[in-house]
Amino acid sequence: RFVSRIVEKMGNVKGQTLGVLGLAFKADTDELREAKSLEIIAALQQQGAKIKVYDPIAMENAKGILKDVVYCRSAYETAEGCDAVVVVTDWNEFKLLNLEKLRETMKNPVIFDGRNIYSPEKVRKSGLEYVSIGRR
Repeated sequence: RFVSRIVEKMGNVKGQTLGVLGLAFKADTDELREAKSLEIIAALQQQGAKIKVYDPIAMENAKGILKDVVYCRSAYETAEGCDAVVVVTDWNEFKLLNLEKLRETMKNPVIFDGRNIYSPEKVRKSGLEYVSIGRR
């Protein structure tokens, strides 16, 4: 459902660069077992998307699993040049991001909030297009 929402919004993701924030299955862990991020990344790659990733502590574990992704050192580096950013894990670090700064580095200012960590109004005020995954 998450991936279909992204594709529905962006059209064809082939050749587009997506930044994925959060790899661990939940915040404050480096555990990747049953992590939604792995399924999401695989599905987007199957459709031809280029993927950049960042997670505060699960990066080392991910390197043994995820192939053909660009590992970044921060959320801002991940967003740089991206057609969209996808928030998969609700890390506090992501809740506290300067969204204007994030937007300035992006090619296309769209954020998919898979954890509903942002208020839609706050995101829109920063100049980003906000797409919630799962918010009613």
